[in-house]
Amino acid sequence: MGNWATADQVWACALVFIRVGAIAVLLPGVGETAVPPRIRLTFAFLLALVLTPVVADKLPALPGSVGAMGGWVLKETLTGIVIGAVLRMMLAALAVAGEIVSLQTTLSFAQTANPLQAQPGTTLASFLTILGLTLVFATGLHRMFIGAIFNSFDLFAPAKALMVGDAAQLIVKTVGQAFATGVQLAAPVMVFSLVFNAATGLVGRVMPQFQVFFAATPLNVLMGLAIFAVSLGTVGLVWIARYQDLVALFMRA
Repeated sequence: MGNWATADQVWACALVFIRVGAIAVLLPGVGETAVPPRIRLTFAFLLALVLTPVVADKLPALPGSVGAMGGWVLKETLTGIVIGAVLRMMLAALAVAGEIVSLQTTLSFAQTANPLQAQPGTTLASFLTILGLTLVFATGLHRMFIGAIFNSFDLFAPAKALMVGDAAQLIVKTVGQAFATGVQLAAPVMVFSLVFNAATGLVGRVMPQFQVFFAATPLNVLMGLAIFAVSLGTVGLVWIARYQDLVALFMRA
């Protein structure tokens, strides 16, 4: 007859599953809307089974009341959402870069369905978002996600009070960094657009009879996309390096 899990072991696994499940909802790759919920839950459950024996000494004992259990569940859920949201926010940098490039090249009207966000977006923003997700798996960054989840039990230990101030500061810093990174990634196209529009305005003033916008619009699109294509490799390298630095924050516990 096999051994049965004790109540404390079930409780410990449940707490780990709650945190990991909340992270899996937002985690890049697993947390996409295109991934079926059963796959996310299966991933979270298997990861919880693996992590529970390792982090069991950091988990609280089984409480004696239902109210206390509900408090622990709520705390772990909020902790998982914060961690998953921070890991998800850096994808917004690519979306910001794509939106800026689309605006500068007059392609912002070309909307398409973003399979990762389940909402309309510009074609370039959707392309960059999918490119970022591909780079995550191609560079092995997804393995660092598991390490970050493990170290989160040291950074946000269940036995300690919920660090609301630190979590809010981390989220605000990550949002600002994601927006700044998006602007930096789109900087080559922004510089080109500024110079091109200045030259177009100068030609329009020198030759008022010339239909400058009729000739400038196709050139703006073609040259803007050409600069975007040339800088695409650098965009991917810079973004993945920034993402690795963010995930490394969870690895320093």
